[in-house]
Amino acid sequence: MPRKKTITPKAGQRQLRIGEEIRHALSGFIADNSLADPDLAGRMITVTLVKISPDLRNATIFIAPFAASREPGEAKVIVRALNRAAGYFRGELARAVEMRVSPQLRFKIDDSFDEASRIESLLHDPVVRADVAKKPEPEAD
Repeated sequence: MPRKKTITPKAGQRQLRIGEEIRHALSGFIADNSLADPDLAGRMITVTLVKISPDLRNATIFIAPFAASREPGEAKVIVRALNRAAGYFRGELARAVEMRVSPQLRFKIDDSFDEASRIESLLHDPVVRADVAKKPEPEAD
């Protein structure tokens, strides 16, 4: 019997609102620099997006290291450290954001900025510019 395709619904208004509240609160916790983890000490981290499940029990937090402090592999170290501190952040969120259940937190690297830069550089490539500048030939009937 063929499997039914599962369609992921768009995030509802409540999910978006709570995700934004969580993003704002986490940004504040990280900016306080009160974490004892040496992998997080003095690091500038941007919380770019929070995706929360429809039942509000799981949240995926996308982060990006601040551009000035970006080194190869630094983002992976920061994500590992944030995932180790997820329990601490969950407890702080329970006090800061009014919810019935504080969600499980999972941190991931947000590489959408890198992807946008890659596409931008491709669009400015002389070969691509020349290809785009060509006018298509009219079709013969």
